[in-house]
Amino acid sequence: MSSIIRQKVGDKIYLYESVSFRNADGKPRNKRIPIGKIDPVTGNPIYKPEYLADMAKKGTPIEIPTTTMMFSIDDIQHSSIKDYGAFYLFQSIAKSTGLLRVLEDALPNYWQEIFNLACYLISSGDPFLYCEDWLNSTECLPVGSMSSQRISELLIAITPDTRENFYQTWCTYRSEQEYLALDITSISSYSNLIEDVEWGYNRDKEALPQINLCMLMGEKSGLPIYQTAYSGSLKDVSTLKTTLAKMDALSKGKPTLIVMDKGFFSTKNVNAMLNDTAKLRFIISVPFTSSFAKKQVEGERKDIDSLQNTIVSGGDSMRGVTKLRSWNKDHKIHTHVYYNAIKAMKLRENLFAHVTLLKERAEANPAATLNEEEYCKYLLIRSSEKSPSGYTISIKENVINKELETAGWLVIITNDVADAKESIRIYREKDVVEKGFLRLKNSLDLGRLRVHREDIMQNKLFVGFISLILAAHIHKVMLEKELYKRMTMKKLLISLSKLRLQIINGTRILFPLTKDQKAIYKAFNVDESV
Repeated sequence: MSSIIRQKVGDKIYLYESVSFRNADGKPRNKRIPIGKIDPVTGNPIYKPEYLADMAKKGTPIEIPTTTMMFSIDDIQHSSIKDYGAFYLFQSIAKSTGLLRVLEDALPNYWQEIFNLACYLISSGDPFLYCEDWLNSTECLPVGSMSSQRISELLIAITPDTRENFYQTWCTYRSEQEYLALDITSISSYSNLIEDVEWGYNRDKEALPQINLCMLMGEKSGLPIYQTAYSGSLKDVSTLKTTLAKMDALSKGKPTLIVMDKGFFSTKNVNAMLNDTAKLRFIISVPFTSSFAKKQVEGERKDIDSLQNTIVSGGDSMRGVTKLRSWNKDHKIHTHVYYNAIKAMKLRENLFAHVTLLKERAEANPAATLNEEEYCKYLLIRSSEKSPSGYTISIKENVINKELETAGWLVIITNDVADAKESIRIYREKDVVEKGFLRLKNSLDLGRLRVHREDIMQNKLFVGFISLILAAHIHKVMLEKELYKRMTMKKLLISLSKLRLQIINGTRILFPLTKDQKAIYKAFNVDESV
């Protein structure tokens, strides 16, 4: 009977075949025969040729492990080492979501450049000016030079028809029947040369002209589906008709499900959507500037606060009732009325505290606050010879009461969802697009447009849209796999950026993965091999 044993001698490990036998006296003995050693680099056994031949002769050949490829010093000196981990994740996501395929179909001449630019925006968030440095240090799609001049030429070359072709292909590919959250945001610009850059209501409170960017995102998939830019002077409500018409054209007649906030509400818009019920299902909140919303609240104020009307949604407890109301002579509509007592109480306490502080400041220096808008809104400040300060100050109780009339209340109308709990769930999930806007502005360097041509502006936003698809998917997986408990998205990308790839004579060698890198790839179902 024989076995193979290892014996360490100095810094080397030798292999011996130990053969057990009994001597002439019948006593057990062992005989050791040297048969090879352990390779200190690979850890694999290196057997002597005569031992291999002897084993083969006995009918038990030994399989020799694959040896490590050997490179010369010159090969290694001329090799390249590039960042690989983050780009590999982006590429894997683009394949799994269908983005890479759609890009290649819609932009056959530029898809690689566009994808590299999108990945650059997520990785760095820096202006395109520094993109070539990133490309030189990153293993990505082969595109040649991406200098600032080359990028400008690329952003001019992409036509509006090409962009719309992408959106149509993307909408068709991502054809899930899910509610699409619709919202609009302001993006400021320093340029006076772009036609759509105009002064308007700036949601970021910046003293700059702007464009309005309208976007649709899937509530379940979390992915951007469509975007379009409008003149900066337009209000949300005036963009709805055009946006829905574009979506109808892109979806090729398939029903569209849209959820919107009160900024898109108008009687005219609701009438138009109700007249297109075959193609459009919608959920929209109604502002209390509308007499319809006020009427619904007054109709439910007395009886809504009961146990049987209680709804628990997203950890919040509220009251909710649903009625089928006549909207006009031709249409009825599901009307959901909600009351959140905790929210109402907080709004009441905050308003009381705010007005109390205003009154105290006004009493301390009434002359300085006499013409201040916020003070005049809630306080009545009058000159008085009888008062030691020369003024009398009183609270406008009617203003306070009017403001609190609708505190904690919400009215939602829909031509699709008859259940109050389901309706509020869908409505609340519309914040997916608000979070998308935040990523677009804060992480992708698109909060302000530093361009001076209409076509370049549109195509920079288009690249941002591609980036947002990748970032939105990363966010969704991080939520589902609870990765946010361990790291931020930025930390995730930094961790992956440390994974490098060395290329020697055309052979790609991936550096060992850390524990965090393995966990990230596992969460995203990404193959760890190159």
